Amino acid sequence: MDQITFHHDTVLSDIHMFLPNARHLMTRLNHVGQPVFISKFKILSDVERHDNNDPGNLEEEEKYDGRREDQGKDTNATKEEAAEEGGDGNVERRLDEDGDLDITRRPRRNPAEASSRDLVCPIILKQSNPVLEQEEEENADEEPDECFKDIIRIEHTMATPLEDVGKQVWRGAFLLADFILSEPVMFRGATVLELGAGTGLTSIIMATLAKTVYCTDVGEDLLSMCKRNVTLNRHMAEPAGGEVRVRQLDWLQHDLCTDADVEFSWTEEEVADMYNNTSFIIAADAVCYDDDLTDGLFRTLYRLCSSFTHACTIFISMEKRMNFTLRHMDVCCEAYNHFSRCLSQLQDLVDGRCSFRVEQLPTNFTQFLVYERIEQLELWKVTATPLLFDQAPV
Repeated sequence: MDQITFHHDTVLSDIHMFLPNARHLMTRLNHVGQPVFISKFKILSDVERHDNNDPGNLEEEEKYDGRREDQGKDTNATKEEAAEEGGDGNVERRLDEDGDLDITRRPRRNPAEASSRDLVCPIILKQSNPVLEQEEEENADEEPDECFKDIIRIEHTMATPLEDVGKQVWRGAFLLADFILSEPVMFRGATVLELGAGTGLTSIIMATLAKTVYCTDVGEDLLSMCKRNVTLNRHMAEPAGGEVRVRQLDWLQHDLCTDADVEFSWTEEEVADMYNNTSFIIAADAVCYDDDLTDGLFRTLYRLCSSFTHACTIFISMEKRMNFTLRHMDVCCEAYNHFSRCLSQLQDLVDGRCSFRVEQLPTNFTQFLVYERIEQLELWKVTATPLLFDQAPV
């Protein structure tokens, strides 16, 4: 596959646009025929974070920009002089036999000679095979963990239809991951539930601190990809003893699936553990691109928190995506506006079962991952306190 084909309904994550030259290795086709890539994301060390924020680097960039401006002025002056000379007829214009301007072009070098890198031709692999997938996971176990100590390897797709955006990596997931890494004391040893986990990146980061992470979403293909990512990054959670369990949780369904014949279903023990011990619920970015799904998310949050017998803290990362709409004839963000209304309704809810307190958190915490932390990224905290402590879990 030489290039990604875009259609009118195609969505591409900004993460891949921000790192256009990053190595995204295509590994296979998933069950629905979409190309699956694997990308590596590094957790920056203290030294690397310091280098990125070093004022000296900014001064060098400013000096470089100043030199570029001076060079630009010199170039413009040279062009003006050349134009004046041309006006006097001192410069001879070369024309071809048809009277068109004949321009001498610089000879092009062979790409293979211009670079020391080997040319790589992408290979389209056949659709995923469960036997091959199992072999790949076994081979991954043989790779030394030391090589990937601070590297997260994530399988994902690119340029998907809107309904499959969960298979991509999004900025909101990186923002939430940064927040988790900046608050190790808060999350250490906790039981955490992630809603709309997608590729599982945030759950993998959380497992470096938490005891148990229930990584949930819907769709067999997406959950299979998420499970593969958890397997690829076991080295991240093992030192802390954390565990990620990939499970199905449909916001549009009231009950959890406990059918043992269904893959990614819950056991009765897991259901009890989740209701009795979950301290944090997290959700990242692309959970709120559709109003019906946003409604389903908030209904799920209310249903879960009102069934807990203890307080629970919810963190939701969100990116405001501005679009031009014909209905308003203006640039706006309707999905975000609906999300904000749902937050307000949740805080104003009075039913005698559970109270919610909503606040927006600053996003000036340390950045551990390389991405563009734009001002449209937001982090919301919702504190849920049950008012009936004697009710049994649903």
